[in-house]
Amino acid sequence: MPSHTIEEYLEAIYKLSKDGPVRPVRIAEALGVSGPTVTATLQRLDRDGYVSRPRGRVELTDEGKRAALDVIRRHRIAERFLADVLGLPWEDVHDEACVLEHALSPKVLAALESFLDNPATCPHGHPIPDVDGEVRQSPGVTLAEASPGVETTVVRVEEDQEGLLEHLASLGLFPGTRVVVRDVSAFDGALLVETESTRFALSKEVASRIVVRPVASEEAS
Repeated sequence: MPSHTIEEYLEAIYKLSKDGPVRPVRIAEALGVSGPTVTATLQRLDRDGYVSRPRGRVELTDEGKRAALDVIRRHRIAERFLADVLGLPWEDVHDEACVLEHALSPKVLAALESFLDNPATCPHGHPIPDVDGEVRQSPGVTLAEASPGVETTVVRVEEDQEGLLEHLASLGLFPGTRVVVRDVSAFDGALLVETESTRFALSKEVASRIVVRPVASEEAS
């Protein structure tokens, strides 16, 4: 099994790759480490067959992707345990799971998954890879892209922005919440959003971190 540091790098590279080419500077920013530290670790990852580095980019090999998805699987199951069993607030479970994920053996992970009744997603709505590394991502668009007046359901939210989860919790915006965009500012793209219980404004930046799906498409499926 890779070391804790290697696992953190593989997880970060996998997630960063969803938003475009991964370069060392993005890894340094995501992990809060220096450029030279990233360079040295990438050399080790390359040597061990986890990444390739064509033209300054960092790409996971098949082995690297399998290892990254294994870490993500452990992380998201740990998050479910921390939230559902221990009752930790959803804004706290990500950091705590970063510690717990490295201590879960395959046997303990399988038992924990069964105990939790095989959850499909983490508390933030992200899919949990299965034991074979398959990821079943629910389709959707960001709330910033949603059509005004169309009732939608929150599918997932990004958990890596400081203070975002606390803010969304205060508004009652969790996966499964139904929400409608009532108006969009022509000036800055800010949204007037309505849930079953209240109305409030959201910046375009925050809305872009929330993925939703039209209720009509959910009912059709």
